[in-house]
Amino acid sequence: MKLHYYPETDSLYIELRSEAGAETREIADGLNVDLNCSGQVVGFDIDHASTHLDLTTLETVALPFRATRIA
Repeated sequence: MKLHYYPETDSLYIELRSEAGAETREIADGLNVDLNCSGQVVGFDIDHASTHLDLTTLETVALPFRATRIA
């Protein structure tokens, strides 16, 4: 899983699979889900992320990490 923040558009993309999306659906105002050709979720795009989320802290609870990277 990767989190991509784009300050120029204030959007946060949560990438769940490293593959291209074949379809995008708006599931709520400013929240889109990308699906692959099999209908599986590839990622979520959150518009105006800083107005909806606290982007200053990232907290994980009991995830079975093999690696952690900060870019």
